[in-house]
Amino acid sequence: MYLTHLSLINFKNCTDISVNLNQSVNCFLGNNGEGKTNLLDAIYYLSNTKSYFNSIDSQNVKFGEPFFVAQGEFSVRGETTNVYCGVKKGAKKQFKFNKKNYTKLAEHIGKFPVVIITPYDSNLILEGSETRRKFLDRLISQFNKSYLDNLIGYNKLLSHRNATLKQMAENQSFNADLLAVIDFQLVERGNFVHQERKRFLEEFIPVFNRFYNDISNQKEVVSLTYTSTLNDNSFEQLLKENIHKDRSVTYTTKGIHRDDLEFKIMGDYSLKKFASQGQQKSFLIALKLAQFEYIKQKKGFSPILLLDDIFDKLDESRVDYILQMIAHNKLGQTFITDTSLTKASKTLKKLNVDFKAFEIEGGSLSPLE
Repeated sequence: MYLTHLSLINFKNCTDISVNLNQSVNCFLGNNGEGKTNLLDAIYYLSNTKSYFNSIDSQNVKFGEPFFVAQGEFSVRGETTNVYCGVKKGAKKQFKFNKKNYTKLAEHIGKFPVVIITPYDSNLILEGSETRRKFLDRLISQFNKSYLDNLIGYNKLLSHRNATLKQMAENQSFNADLLAVIDFQLVERGNFVHQERKRFLEEFIPVFNRFYNDISNQKEVVSLTYTSTLNDNSFEQLLKENIHKDRSVTYTTKGIHRDDLEFKIMGDYSLKKFASQGQQKSFLIALKLAQFEYIKQKKGFSPILLLDDIFDKLDESRVDYILQMIAHNKLGQTFITDTSLTKASKTLKKLNVDFKAFEIEGGSLSPLE
């Protein structure tokens, strides 16, 4: 799978861009603030129906403009598909597949998967459990529609349950029958999501471990563990046992919405607190490359890989590891951003990699020789 053409109007600071792309590697080069990362985000947007960096659609419209349009032509196994996204302030987002509107945006997820490696990935280690759950949910949703449907249903039921608890508190009332109906559905959806997360991680963790060992030269042992109160408890029983607490705080305190991924190093030491920056970067790259490899196995084709600012943010050995994978055709279509107009091009030429290079300045794109 690859992206053959990208068109943008008023997407962030990209005023009007239309570019034909290389099937192998494309480099977006220029100074900071010119729009390199925005181009990667536009590709991510066309794949996932939302921005990787800003989930509020209207905030992705160029300042002072009323709308943005992003279009892409994807080729999968020889078949070309047009994807269109239009966002107008104050109006409903339009998302089209071959000129036909989706009934539900969730129908698009997984058709054109992308994997992004960016300096912002450090948030997976540094921030709270919600960030890691989003990573997990986005990954599984790329190839498991039932998972996505049940996750969406669970989140809707969870919001309904929390609103009901709050209303009961405000009215100083309690309707056990109503909660029982909500809980029955919540348990059904939650158990499904929990089991699919466990099943996925049993397959994913060995892939992750292999990449980490390669990147780190087996210098230390790391681990990735799925933590959930449902691992050792019945979800139905947890809701019953915590109903008094839930009524007091007016939200649901137990469930898969509190799950987490624990990152450890050298046994039981927190990666966040005890790992060096280099070890953390190796962990994150292994995580993302495992994501790439797992999607490739499930889909039967390579997702698009987006590499944001890797030359500046990663040391030479880690960059070389990724570039060698590109050179040996293990990573499919790849997009690279860099502040230097020459570094990426010189490196790719040495590796005999087919590529196109573009300079971006002031939100405008022009080809480089």
